[in-house]
Amino acid sequence: MKRYQSYRSNAGGSNIRRWRVAGVAGVAVALVGVGLGVAAAADSAVPTVNCPTVADKLGAVPAQAQAEISRNLQLLNTQIQEANNRIRTSQGQGGANFVQNAILGPLKDKRFATINRMETAIGRTLAKPNLNAEGLSGCSLNAGGGGNASPEPANVPAAAVSAGAAAVANVGTVNCPNVVINVVVPAQAQAEIDRNLALLQTQINEANTRIKNTVGQGGANFVQNAILGPLKDKRFATINRMETAIGRNAAKPNLNAEGLSTCSLNAAGGGGAAETPAAPVNNGNNGGNGNNGGNAGVNDGTATVNCPNVVINVVVPAQAQAEIDRNLALLQTQINEANARIKNSVGQGGANFIQNAILGPLEDKRFAAINRMETAIGRNAAKPNLNAEGLAPCSLNQ
Repeated sequence: MKRYQSYRSNAGGSNIRRWRVAGVAGVAVALVGVGLGVAAAADSAVPTVNCPTVADKLGAVPAQAQAEISRNLQLLNTQIQEANNRIRTSQGQGGANFVQNAILGPLKDKRFATINRMETAIGRTLAKPNLNAEGLSGCSLNAGGGGNASPEPANVPAAAVSAGAAAVANVGTVNCPNVVINVVVPAQAQAEIDRNLALLQTQINEANTRIKNTVGQGGANFVQNAILGPLKDKRFATINRMETAIGRNAAKPNLNAEGLSTCSLNAAGGGGAAETPAAPVNNGNNGGNGNNGGNAGVNDGTATVNCPNVVINVVVPAQAQAEIDRNLALLQTQINEANARIKNSVGQGGANFIQNAILGPLEDKRFAAINRMETAIGRNAAKPNLNAEGLAPCSLNQ
């Protein structure tokens, strides 16, 4: 009898334990389900960027610019996708302004540079348009997700080609004055002088090719406005760079950039591709220890960035002066920040870390800053070409 009661007692305890185990398991499943639901809700609520469309503002695009415009439209899509991915993978990082400072701000600079490259691409064949880079570069945030990660189409409308102009057989060529380096070139400047002399010849060749490839396009002043005018600006900038290069280690010469930058047209072709002479070399001792330490050197042995000077070679309207001053100061700030980042990231990344993480973004920022200056001047005068494409890239003083 006692054994029977004991058996019943034990059996009852076993049942109670089984119920307890089942109850705990049920609660655990419920909690897991709630957790998954919360995670899914959190994931669905990840914000996305919302950027204005650009393709619908383009108008007709010349055939010569189609490929470059398509590439840049795709790049705008890629930039949006990368920003969305970074928002998703950095949830919970940073403070209240993390997304604005670390994602939306850099995205705006990248978009500004990309839209300006499209203006430049179209401007090589037609009048350079104003696509409102300043207004279209800023993106907002869709707090509840959604939005279009690829708002830009791959295809762009082509511009009609106008008839008229010279026959291909009588295509003109440009005729540019020789650029003679009439001073002794310091050894430290020789490589830069050689590069710029070669660039002058390249500019002439490109202008002649463009004249040949655009026969029948534009109106009466097409060659002057779309080819000779930009060529003059490029030559002026190149000659000034040579003056600056020499001036870093000797007295800065006057190579007559104003007089030598203008080219005319040989209407029936034949000639005009002026050869530039080699510059004399100073093989002596510089007396300055022969090394320009870059724009903002540091004394701990790390590299510094070396960026070309940005020279405003036009009269700046009074209304634009403050904005020009701000952007010139910003260019120096960008250099200082790049140098600080190089110093603080010694040993990080792989072989291409500095190029990909510092010099590449610096180029985009400089391109945007220089184009903002062009836009600022262009609000009250003819919009200049400050050669953003040529002055944006920086090299490294190892």
